[in-house]
Parts: sequence; structure tokens; C-alpha cells
Amino acid sequence: MSTAIAVAIAALWVVVIALAIAVFALARQIGVLYERVAPMGALMLDEGPKVGERAPSFTLEALDGSTVSIGQPSQHGELVFFVSPTCPVCKKLIPVLRSIAHAERDWLRVILASDGDEARQRAFYDKAGLGDFPYVLSTELGMTFKVAKLPYAVLLDESGTVRAKGLINSREQLESLFTAKELGVESIQQYLQKA
Repeated sequence: MSTAIAVAIAALWVVVIALAIAVFALARQIGVLYERVAPMGALMLDEGPKVGERAPSFTLEALDGSTVSIGQPSQHGELVFFVSPTCPVCKKLIPVLRSIAHAERDWLRVILASDGDEARQRAFYDKAGLGDFPYVLSTELGMTFKVAKLPYAVLLDESGTVRAKGLINSREQLESLFTAKELGVESIQQYLQKA
């Protein structure tokens, strides 16, 4: 009987050691995987006004008839978020924009920008319930910031200076613009390359 117990205990120790090795190997693989897919922040395309430069100034009419100033010194920073009615990622990020607009309302104003057919834009504006955002239509605005892919965002500070910009596909990438501004770098990619 005591031999059977000794064999069982030895077998249990072998199983425990094997499990410990497996957990260590899995933890290592998770670390490697995380490094490969770690959020890198918004993809900054090196076109348009550069980070640290004053943004061109615009005064545009919003879909609701109000006047919207972009790039002019004010009490608030501006997040200009370029969208399209045909962009599924843009639609997915609208709740994120609402959350950010509410959480950062003391210093930030979120402005939606697009171009194209006004009737189609109005239908999108109404269907998505975007009345709480200024929504401007301007081909010139998109061309000035060299917006080629959507969704794209530009973060301006209170003086109208570009602080961060990039292609946005997730909440993390959108928040990376604020992190880049706080760190005083052009982008999270630049920060990680220096680290």
C-alpha cells in the first residue's frame, strides 16, 4: 500500500512540474504575442501640417447652421475627426467620440468633418444622432490636412497648433493622440522608437 501511495505522489509531482513548465511557456508566448500586437497608437501619415506647426485657420458652416472655427486660438483644444457615411469604422467610433467629448469637455471640442453630397451627409448626421457635435462639410479642410483614409483625426491645442494626428481604427488609437500630446511627442510610434 505504501508503495502505491509513493508512486501516486511521485506521479502527482511529475504532473505539477509539467504543468508549471507549461504555464511558464504559455506566459512567455503571451508576452511575445503582446509585443507583436501591442497597440502602437494612431498611424501618423507624414503629410499635411506637421505636429508642432500652426494649423491653417478655417471658418465653416456646420450642418446645423452654426459657424465653426477650426485652427484659431480659443479656450478649447479641438479634435477634428474626419468621417464618412460609408465608413463602418467611423460609425463604430461614434460612441467613443461621445465619451471623449463628455470626459474632456473642459478643454476639448470634438468636431466632425467630411465632404461629399450634402443630402447623404445630412441623412447620416440625422440617423446617427450627431446633433451634439459640430459637423462640417469641407473638401478644402480634408485636402489641407491631406486626409486620404478614414477615420482620421487631428488634435489641435488652444493656440491652434497641431499636437497629434493619425489614422484611427480603435479607441486606443484615438486615445494615443492625447497621450502623444501629454508626452510632447509627434506619435506613440516615435516615442516607442526612442525608448
